[in-house]
Amino acid sequence: MKHLIDPMDLTKQETDEIITLAQDIIAHRERYQGSMAHKKLATLFYEPSTRTRLSFTSAMMELGGQVLGFSNPQNASVSKGETVQDTVRVVGCFADIIAMRHPIEGAPLVATEVSRVPIINAGDGSHSHPTQTLTDLLTIKRELGHIDNITIGFCGDLRFGRTVHSLIKALSRYEGIKVILIAPQELKLPDYIKQDVCERTGIPYREVETMEEVMPELDVLYMTRVQKERFLDEDEFDRVKDSFVLDCARLAHAKEKMAILHPLPRVNEILTEVDSDPRAAYFRQVENGKFVREALIVKLMEWKNDPEHGMPDEEPPVVDPELHCPNRKCICNNEHAPHKFRKTENGVLRCWYCDSKIK
Repeated sequence: MKHLIDPMDLTKQETDEIITLAQDIIAHRERYQGSMAHKKLATLFYEPSTRTRLSFTSAMMELGGQVLGFSNPQNASVSKGETVQDTVRVVGCFADIIAMRHPIEGAPLVATEVSRVPIINAGDGSHSHPTQTLTDLLTIKRELGHIDNITIGFCGDLRFGRTVHSLIKALSRYEGIKVILIAPQELKLPDYIKQDVCERTGIPYREVETMEEVMPELDVLYMTRVQKERFLDEDEFDRVKDSFVLDCARLAHAKEKMAILHPLPRVNEILTEVDSDPRAAYFRQVENGKFVREALIVKLMEWKNDPEHGMPDEEPPVVDPELHCPNRKCICNNEHAPHKFRKTENGVLRCWYCDSKIK
């Protein structure tokens, strides 16, 4: 059965099929009304969400299906101590497909181990957000006309930004991608993404500390919030914060056809004066999220019993009772999930669930 936990769970062909279907849904919405009639989507959201939860709800309703679930775990049995796996076993009795957001990294992956229906990861901690990635790819395709051969700048919190991690993984399969990483030292992209994705696949990347020095090169500027709470030294935050605020003055040096993306919500990293610029695509990006989630739901239901669309083949996990995941926010340190690991091509052991490096 096909689940979507990580962008790499989809082949490039499957990813392109979903994007193409989303474009057809946009052009011919009436064709798809009722395609999910008598089907139910369960939205299990263990942490707050506006865009993602409503996007899934709207997508299923536009397909003619129904939605059940919860947006606050205190209103569900999890408040009584029910595990993720038990919740999924129960909800799978009532729903045909499940979208889950969870603050604990690896929770949706654990859910797939017992689920009888497709699981969609709607965001797990700072780890992965594959449906935002599909949204981003569709937005790039609609804004620029292509995904290949682009230079994309990621700006802001690249260390904890799950949307950034997921999108870089997905872009690694396209031709001619160049990545520029614009972040303060404290929020640089994790080494495992640079090593296991960029360097392994040969994506050229470089790191800079201001957007001005690279603005003229960019086809896409992907903004994220620089989070004050991530800094131990408030003076250090005050030193860097203005370097990562997009305004019209900085845009003066950008390409005429550049696209500005942001997963939202924003705080002050994009001034409202930018909203009227035709390159500001972030609200169009929100709507694209609904269409791509419609396409994803249709495809996962279509592939549910198709043996040609299963999960990627993986090496068996490494299990060693002497090894433990160091990530306190990993599912294996919060529920009864076994500590198991995968070995990367360069021989590094990483947690099966959250990708943390095992020392």
